[in-house]
Amino acid sequence: MPDRRRLERFLRSKLQEAGEQYEQLRDTTDGQLEEAREAYEIAKNARGLPADEEGRVKIVCRRYAEQRAAMLDEQYRPACYEEGHPDCEGCTEDVRAGRIETWE
Repeated sequence: MPDRRRLERFLRSKLQEAGEQYEQLRDTTDGQLEEAREAYEIAKNARGLPADEEGRVKIVCRRYAEQRAAMLDEQYRPACYEEGHPDCEGCTEDVRAGRIETWE
């Protein structure tokens, strides 16, 4: 009997460990899937902006209130982006959300 109880405890502990590992993996995978969905949505919004023949997006600069054609970097920030400037930060947020003012 003692060997049987020891075996049961061993199996129970291994099953519990496996369950915990599965839960961690599922949480990680769910988080990665959500990040991928957000990245896809941002990319879709940026690709939907009007662009000139050179691929520069046609946006209205919030900082200087003028029409600009600017390339976007890998983080979907216009080439004229200045880190920390509130207008530039807002512009980048608007580009990512697909609500930036554009021109034709």
